[in-house]
Amino acid sequence: MTRPVAPNPPPCQVHPQSEAAPLDVRPAAGRVPPVFLEQRPVARFIDELKRTHSCGALRDTDINNEAVLFGWVQNRRDHGGCIFIDLRDRDGITQVVFDPERTPAEAFKQAERARSEWVLGIRGMVNDRGQKDDGTSLRNTRLATGDVELIAQEVTVFNKAETPPFEIEDNIKTNEDKRLEYRYLDLRRPKLQRNLMMRSKLNHETRSYFHDNAFLEVETPFLVKYTPGGARNFLVPSRLYPSHFYALAESPQLYKQMLMVAGFERYFQIVRCFRDEDLRIDRQPEFTQIDVEMSFINQDDLFKMIEGLVFRLWKEVLGVDLLQRYPDGAFPRLKFDESMRRFGNDKPDMRFGLEHVDLTELTVAHKGGGISMLEPMAQKFADGTYRKDLPEEIVKALVVPNGHNFSRKDLEGLEKYVNGMGARGLARAKVEGADGAWVQSPLAKMVTDEYRLAVNEAVGAKDGDLILFQFGPEARVHAVMANLRLHLGKLLKLIPESGSANDWNLLWVVDPPLFEREEGGWAAAHHVFTRPHDECVDLLDKDPGKVLCYRYDLVLNGFEIGGGSIRLHDPEVQKKVFAVIGLSQEEAQDKFGFLLDALTYGAPPHGGIALGVDRIAMLAAETESIRDVIAFPKTQRANCMLTKAPTLVTAEQLVEVHIKSIDPS
Repeated sequence: MTRPVAPNPPPCQVHPQSEAAPLDVRPAAGRVPPVFLEQRPVARFIDELKRTHSCGALRDTDINNEAVLFGWVQNRRDHGGCIFIDLRDRDGITQVVFDPERTPAEAFKQAERARSEWVLGIRGMVNDRGQKDDGTSLRNTRLATGDVELIAQEVTVFNKAETPPFEIEDNIKTNEDKRLEYRYLDLRRPKLQRNLMMRSKLNHETRSYFHDNAFLEVETPFLVKYTPGGARNFLVPSRLYPSHFYALAESPQLYKQMLMVAGFERYFQIVRCFRDEDLRIDRQPEFTQIDVEMSFINQDDLFKMIEGLVFRLWKEVLGVDLLQRYPDGAFPRLKFDESMRRFGNDKPDMRFGLEHVDLTELTVAHKGGGISMLEPMAQKFADGTYRKDLPEEIVKALVVPNGHNFSRKDLEGLEKYVNGMGARGLARAKVEGADGAWVQSPLAKMVTDEYRLAVNEAVGAKDGDLILFQFGPEARVHAVMANLRLHLGKLLKLIPESGSANDWNLLWVVDPPLFEREEGGWAAAHHVFTRPHDECVDLLDKDPGKVLCYRYDLVLNGFEIGGGSIRLHDPEVQKKVFAVIGLSQEEAQDKFGFLLDALTYGAPPHGGIALGVDRIAMLAAETESIRDVIAFPKTQRANCMLTKAPTLVTAEQLVEVHIKSIDPS
């Protein structure tokens, strides 16, 4: 029968609402007699009428069959005769029709009462949606179930719902704090449910891959020894040991190395980790990583294993065959120093250009090129105060093709952006004419012609281009220019504001220095158990700044999704590394004695990596925030809007753990 559809539906036919039937509290002896079924509809649906399909499963092959669905009311529409309810569960939506001619009166009454987010059980017949009298199709192409509908025969209300504080739909404008406060409602949104189901599949495929490759899944402690240095730890007071504290593990690093000493050879764990650090869109105080360690391997062996994992995850979870982009099954490699020189960081987004050009040597050769701010730096290089191979200050530039289109307001906006990152302004010049003149530039009046022409040639600037400069301390220049490049990439629409646009660019960044400068000396750039290149071991005593190591990062579209290293297993080389960072053997023994002792009992060559599950899921889901792929995330202020954690505790509870509260004011 074709369903009538009126252009202007008449007022809905209202049936008197029936009072709720009293609950049958008498103990049942065997099967409940039929007379009581109306009083116990929930039990009928749960005990007798089992769910036959999810709300996203019905298709035209199910037409004329009975189906039982459980779910939430997405919306309800009364067309003055028929009532339509879109029933939703995590799998999708099915349209349910309550037709007075085909739906029993009691079920119709329930549909009249039902409101948004009520939880219903519905038994009905699957029906072809058909078409209107004029031949217009009634199918909904936006739904997987859009060819069919369910003609309701029996309904139960599992639970009513208050009016939600926001609409349960993907495109909502509600601020994030409100959504996080009612996270259990926010998680009903199809987008977030898809994200978490995708994340679940990532975890499943990860476990399957490592099990297929003879890895053992081993759990390591969360409550660990506090070791100063590295990431800031969360501290947990001990009730049994006054004034003593555990730390929440920031990584299973030391334990997985001892598992290698123990002879397990291949370990993995999908593990929760904790760091009390400042947050951002891709960082949380508690996070999940795929932790991996292998014995008797070199760097190439580990890369091959992890590449296999990534290829499998993208194929099985996202339906993307990375072999089309990387036919040899391997990701390209980029040396750390080249990455810093070209992009300003060790996690470059390679989907677009706007590469940096280092002008330091050129500037020194031209004695600052007439630019007063550059002359002191050039002099320090010339007289040997600064080393050319380990510069303390640098000059960098990047070219924006056809940047003459940038208005003064645009340029001021760029300057404001870099100042927000600690820069002291943004030197710039528009290139004009065949002679490469600099215009609309504060540098134009002081720069020598020779330096200007040399810079134009070095950066490849042409008529109509815009050159942007940064100079000063190396770390600051790299950071500012790296972020400026990314900002320009989005501004010029070279990359999307968020997401991949199905452009998955992966690479390994390799061979970084083992040490980084620290006031008064050197510090380990990663951790003290990273193995230096064999040819660099002699430099540990002579020139630590030039020591390269077997540390590596896996980068995807400008995000570091994994990092690790080949470990030091030679106790003698380990002592030399400690000496470089000024750590005495006594101090080393106090901090890491359990591991150092383990290394003396036949430690095999080994290495590993940790991959960020949250970050991978964020990128795979094409979402802007890591919070969209975590069920119950913290805010950027590290608090939980749902439970209001962290909270104060009573004085009695503090006494139990031997802590005295101090007023921070």
